[in-house]
Amino acid sequence: MDSVPRLTSVLTLLFSGLWHLGLTATNYNCDDPLASLLSPMAFSSSSDLTGTHSPAQLNWRVGTGGWSPADSNAQQWLQMDLGNRVEITAVATQGRYGSSDWVTSYSLMFSDTGRNWKQYKQEDSIWTFAGNMNADSVVHHKLLHSVRARFVRFVPLEWNPSGKIGMRVEVYGCSYKSDVADFDGRSSLLYRFNQKLMSTLKDVISLKFKSMQGDGVLFHGEGQRGDHITLELQKGRLSLHLNLDDSKARLSSSLPSATLGSLLDDQHWHSVLIERVGKQVNFTVDKHTQHFRTKGETDALDIDYELSFGGIPVPGKPGTFLKKNFHGCIENLYYNGVNIIDLAKRRKHQIYTVVSQPICFVLMVSTTLGYGSIANQYLLLTEAVGYEAFLLSPFCQLIWFFSFMFSFIRCLPNYCEHGGSCSQSWTTFYCNCSDTSYTGATCHNSIYEQSCEVYRHQGNTAGFFYIDSDGSGPLGPLQVYCNITEDKIWTSVQHNNTELTRVRGANAEKPYAMALDYGGSMEQLEAVIDGSEHCEQEVAYHCRRSRLLNTPDGTPFTWWIGRSNERHPYWGGSPPGVQQCECGLDESCLDIQHFCNCDADKDEWTNDTGFLSFKDHLPVTQIVITDTDRSNSEAAWRIGPLRCYGDRRFWNAVSFYTEASYLHFPTFHAEFSADISFFFKTTALSGVFLENLGIKDFIRLEISSPSEITFAIDVGNGPVELVVQSPSLLNDNQWHYVRAERNLKETSLQVDNLPRSTRETSEEGHFRLQLNSQLFVGGTSSRQKGFLGCIRSLHLNGQKLDLEERAKVTSGVRPGCPGHCSSYGSICHNGGKCVEKHNGYLCDCTNSPYEGPFCKKEVSAVFEAGTSVTYMFQEPYPVTKNISLSSSAIYTDSAPSKENIAFSFVTAQTPSLLLFVNSSSQDFLAVLLCKNGSLQVRYHLNKEETHVFTIDADNFANRRMHHLKINREGRELTIQMDHQLRLSYNFSPEVEFRVIRSLTLGRVTENLSLDSEVAKANALGFAGCLSSVQYNHIAPLKAALRHATVAPVTVHGTLMESSCDFMVDSDVDAVTTVHSSSDPFGKTDEREPLTNAVRSDSAVIGGVIAVVIFIIFCIIGIMTRFLYQHKQSHRTNQMKEKEYPENLDSSFRNDIDLQNTVSECKREYFI
Repeated sequence: MDSVPRLTSVLTLLFSGLWHLGLTATNYNCDDPLASLLSPMAFSSSSDLTGTHSPAQLNWRVGTGGWSPADSNAQQWLQMDLGNRVEITAVATQGRYGSSDWVTSYSLMFSDTGRNWKQYKQEDSIWTFAGNMNADSVVHHKLLHSVRARFVRFVPLEWNPSGKIGMRVEVYGCSYKSDVADFDGRSSLLYRFNQKLMSTLKDVISLKFKSMQGDGVLFHGEGQRGDHITLELQKGRLSLHLNLDDSKARLSSSLPSATLGSLLDDQHWHSVLIERVGKQVNFTVDKHTQHFRTKGETDALDIDYELSFGGIPVPGKPGTFLKKNFHGCIENLYYNGVNIIDLAKRRKHQIYTVVSQPICFVLMVSTTLGYGSIANQYLLLTEAVGYEAFLLSPFCQLIWFFSFMFSFIRCLPNYCEHGGSCSQSWTTFYCNCSDTSYTGATCHNSIYEQSCEVYRHQGNTAGFFYIDSDGSGPLGPLQVYCNITEDKIWTSVQHNNTELTRVRGANAEKPYAMALDYGGSMEQLEAVIDGSEHCEQEVAYHCRRSRLLNTPDGTPFTWWIGRSNERHPYWGGSPPGVQQCECGLDESCLDIQHFCNCDADKDEWTNDTGFLSFKDHLPVTQIVITDTDRSNSEAAWRIGPLRCYGDRRFWNAVSFYTEASYLHFPTFHAEFSADISFFFKTTALSGVFLENLGIKDFIRLEISSPSEITFAIDVGNGPVELVVQSPSLLNDNQWHYVRAERNLKETSLQVDNLPRSTRETSEEGHFRLQLNSQLFVGGTSSRQKGFLGCIRSLHLNGQKLDLEERAKVTSGVRPGCPGHCSSYGSICHNGGKCVEKHNGYLCDCTNSPYEGPFCKKEVSAVFEAGTSVTYMFQEPYPVTKNISLSSSAIYTDSAPSKENIAFSFVTAQTPSLLLFVNSSSQDFLAVLLCKNGSLQVRYHLNKEETHVFTIDADNFANRRMHHLKINREGRELTIQMDHQLRLSYNFSPEVEFRVIRSLTLGRVTENLSLDSEVAKANALGFAGCLSSVQYNHIAPLKAALRHATVAPVTVHGTLMESSCDFMVDSDVDAVTTVHSSSDPFGKTDEREPLTNAVRSDSAVIGGVIAVVIFIIFCIIGIMTRFLYQHKQSHRTNQMKEKEYPENLDSSFRNDIDLQNTVSECKREYFI
């Protein structure tokens, strides 16, 4: 029984924690006043009532008696520089002496540099301090957690409504001893023990760190028996790996024992405390503690030889590290009471340094200096930064020599990116970007977009595209298929084996394995997956006496390998970690005792098919099968392409609604080349989009006026400003695009499609952009000139910044930004409606006769003689995917006050009835072609009168596409033919329009009383192609083709969906290319057993026979058609030529002739 030792361990940790907490709170009477002796120059502010710095110490009565800003608003602050980094434990405030000016509430901010600020928080929220109720009383607040900083900023939130902002302040604390080590990401410190093995029952490790990188090892130690302890940053979170004497657990494969924190790569100091007694562990990051019990056989942690800090060196391979090194600063690093950094500073023998490559400091000095001068400069530099000083090694001498001799060679190093070739003159260099897929002065910019979503936003439809997921980053472009549908944009990545593949003769000793090649690197595929909201791959396993996964606890017979080269024994439709198929979760397997259909081991063909959708495991890189070597055992598998939808980058947006709010991110590192791109919309007059500062360098983008964007940058040679002025306002609450770039050749700024502003980079002076503060988005470090509005799709050097995630934990900023349709609604055509989504928009084509992602794809069909499509207006009908009653429909209780009719047609038959609209009182509207090819619109509005409008500008039965629009607003009628206005007419006031009952395309099959001309045209109806038919907001042809089972539409005869283009006469040399909008990697129906598909070749023979029979019938049909046309041609030649227009050739006459001659139309309005 180990309950007593366990209890002892818990109590020991509890008292240890209480002691540590009490020590922190007491902190050796750390409550000295720190501001009382500061000079007036130590105080600064957002503004000052006097125009100069006003001292603002507690009880100050001289001059203005404290600080008041020029204007009292929420953007004001008072700041003090304490001279050195100190420990701050309390603050106090007063109002301004002899006035009615005081602050009733305020917040605090702290900084080590005066640029990178962090707000004081308690209980995980920004803390608000209660202020004063008058000008003289002192309000004192002790901080729950002490803060170590050099700069303190008071931010007034509320003040006396009868006065203004006024403050006198004090800060309490004490000096702070600090030992700091700076790790460059390429080195580590080793602390070697005095003995070979260090065995401990208790450990206390404490440190503080700040970093600009989200990944890196802080410390590591391990023993030969499997013991190890590792603390590392992983994606901005701290993970602790701890194992005691468990040889099976290895760092490379084990999960973390505990994980704490988030966004720890924000360049702020974070404290870490690890306390272990036996197997009981307290793990604390900042103020959050996790208690856990570690695995292992014993209570002792056995570490061999050494602990490493900053990285994990590989034994026997100098300069090589097992995982990514830590890049940042570590402060006050203690291991069981030993100050590691202090030992390193005093160069004790226990501390060793490991670096990944020799480090040389090459000094560019005047040629008059001798070698000794250079060496002395090097010694001074190394001593100043705290490195151990050595004379220049031969290696460093060689590096210096070549740097001096070849400093005039402009192409060494080669600053042309992405494989661009460099050439030079005496003064500059040039980059040839041919065959690199990149462009720009240094081949920095990708010529391809980052996702299918961006291609769709540009108006592209489905097809093959190259996407460059990280833009100007190191990853190259990848070819994908963009299947752009009405509601989703799918990105499909094909691999080398998507066909159904048969497998026989595989067993555990000789397994069948097939690797899949996607035509790109794993990093490219991961970028596609990580940038998508959802990804999936369909997997199908067809089997006959071939088991798939065995039992949930048994060894699987088939598995697949994912992105991390780990094998996964679950199948499509099942979540990770569950060794089942989809039918096992649904309890629908053939044998309820098994969790996959194939595991029933039946003699008949069956299958297990489903989708893998856990993104961290995708894509499938290999499949392994081991159970097809028994009698009559056989299997066939298919793995579909990788398919993803939802762009997590392009629509990633935030809304800033206070000028003092901003988002902060790690420093933007872009020494030689930088590109920044984003969308914004605002109604504000000005504001800063982003800012990043260095000691002297900086970079800033802002809207400086309602029509100007300014890009300012300084690399140490003085600021450079580029301005793009728009002829129209940019604060119009519409989305606008900004792209700024800086490289060694030029600096540029692009806004929307306006001319780009460019300035060449000077060849002299500084050229590295060195920044060290946080990156501020939507504001500045001074909390002034903040941006009000929305920023979307922010990319820095091709990398997306997750604005929405950061906004979730930031006050004054909201994730997302509505109103996409106000900017992009025009992309929906032909009556399509823009529908707002959280991540973008879509075009709703419900009330449009068109379809597709932009409502631009025509819906057309071929009619044969006698084909009829009748739409009944008897009740409201919604033509929507979800059959919602909210969609538009025509009711029967009122006559239409207007008629908007539009359609396109192709035909060679006359006479023809194209469209017939029938009312409840036998009134009608008919659109027909007369025998001479003219178009006629007939309004029969009462029994006595018929209005006939004829357009005879052309023979419209000429196998050409024609477009007709009929618009009636009240009594005013207009008719357009082929986009030209052909007729305008006003009906008399006595004309009455009746309620519509039905609409017919083609032949009218009802027994109606038609006048003679309509009856003649209706004899054969319509033979040809109709496209994009619309009556008001009803699309009858689209309803017949898409919603025939639910729409009030009836089809008689043969109606075949097809493009009208194939019927249009074209030049014999013209080539027609048909682009399919369907996914070429789409799924096929393979869910049935493969009895005929994979076990026999007889299907192939049968298919050949069927093809031969089909060809014979086609030849007979063609011969019959030829003989019929020859006979008709002979008959036509005997008729009078005057019955046809002179420009109608003989082939068309054959097509439009009828056995019973129909007279020409009469009583018309000719146009």
